Amino acid sequence: MSRIGKKSVPVPSNVTATVAGQNVKMKGPKGELSFSVPEELKVEKTNEGVLVSLIEDTKPARSKWGMSRTQIANLIKGVTEGYSHDLEIHGVGFKASMKGKDQIVLSVGYSHEVVLTIPAGVEVKVGGAKQDQVSVSGIDKQAVGQMAAEIRASRKPEPYQGKGVRYKGEYIFRKEGKKK
Repeated sequence: MSRIGKKSVPVPSNVTATVAGQNVKMKGPKGELSFSVPEELKVEKTNEGVLVSLIEDTKPARSKWGMSRTQIANLIKGVTEGYSHDLEIHGVGFKASMKGKDQIVLSVGYSHEVVLTIPAGVEVKVGGAKQDQVSVSGIDKQAVGQMAAEIRASRKPEPYQGKGVRYKGEYIFRKEGKKK
């Protein structure tokens, strides 16, 4: 049994929750998000908040129960606080810059620049003295995480010198180089 799925998701006073069938819609100060609950589960709005429960106790339903409750909790956090990822670029001459408002250009040691298109609802900022700090923010947890992962994947940090794009605070396991 899911311990997470049993708990109802409390809805803050500044968020409007709407449950229509299998669709859950949250509207808050930062925007509006929605999520479709799988057919095996029942979702309802109660006095305590939004409650997800099983229609029938089957293995596929139990496997989706906790995930659905967490998705609804993520909607609430997204429309109230939002999500953000900070990335650091390490390496001589490595930098990032914005091209308009919908593209980020990364110079990360290739013969060409890496150009990534920023999806709608995600905001990317480039900062730092050498343009080596990138901040990705937005209300949709999945979209923000995906954009940050794409920026990091443009040049993953390598273990010998540590050059590349990494999350802020990420520890890179360093290897010892060749010995004579």
